[in-house]
Amino acid sequence: MIKGLEFTTDLVQKEPIPISRHVFIIAEIGINHNGDLEIAKQLIDLAKKAGCDAVKFQKRTVEVVYSKELLDSPRESPWGKTQRDQKMALEFGKKEYDEIDNYCKKIGIEWFASAWDVGSQIFLRQYKLKYNKIASATITHDELLQTVAEEGLPTFISTGMSTYEQIDYAVEIFRGKKCPFVLMHTVSEYPAHEFSLNLSLIHELRDRYKCPIGYSGHEVTMFPSVIAVATMGAVAVERHITLDRAMYGSDQAASLEKRGLEMMVSYIRNIPQVLGDGKKKISSAEEKNAAKLRYWKPFHSSIPSGPPKL
Repeated sequence: MIKGLEFTTDLVQKEPIPISRHVFIIAEIGINHNGDLEIAKQLIDLAKKAGCDAVKFQKRTVEVVYSKELLDSPRESPWGKTQRDQKMALEFGKKEYDEIDNYCKKIGIEWFASAWDVGSQIFLRQYKLKYNKIASATITHDELLQTVAEEGLPTFISTGMSTYEQIDYAVEIFRGKKCPFVLMHTVSEYPAHEFSLNLSLIHELRDRYKCPIGYSGHEVTMFPSVIAVATMGAVAVERHITLDRAMYGSDQAASLEKRGLEMMVSYIRNIPQVLGDGKKKISSAEEKNAAKLRYWKPFHSSIPSGPPKL
């Protein structure tokens, strides 16, 4: 059993689909904090109270990820009139991540981040995080894949916007470096229409790569995430979260608010109890009801019959 990935092998059932006893639920904060550390803490609190296992952020070196031409181009935002103003305002640095690290340790929830460049991945190493994440956008970034895989940490790899050949290459890198991973079925639309989700691909990914499969959703509702677990065998679920979908930001509309997150986590956590152990038995409550409802003497029965009911 790989430390940190126990949820991929501790299963309620293996067939016909794997059902994890404790699905790993990631609350993606991303940049929905809008550069405000207090909002970030409120989102961490929201995830913790809802029962999530971890929160996730995004880390970029802005000048590396975006060209000067794009950064100098106009964009109206609460922080200025250029793309640079907006993107720099959304980026947390060491001071903020030090506080996030301390706060998550204080309240007892894991955190990690998807790095969008090698420098950002190296920056994150100082926090000795338990997990890594490859975003769908960076699954084709060879140097970043190599850098992350070399760390050997359990890694969630999102597969949106990707061909099988591109996923094959990423999987080859991680297996070559013996780095454990979970592939996350993803549709990179923000928000994603439910008719685009193609949850059946979870089966195909599992068959093709012989590895644990999760689901990273960007749809408005929480039901597809529950379906991904209950009918497709996703062992991990990642969803963006927000305080209010009406807030500024490109990811807010594809995020779950408090009630949606609470319902999703609750439904997913109840799946093992609903499935049971698959053994036919008569509960004590059923025995009492049988005695009341069956006025005849049932064949092959040790349950006494009751008087006729008028």
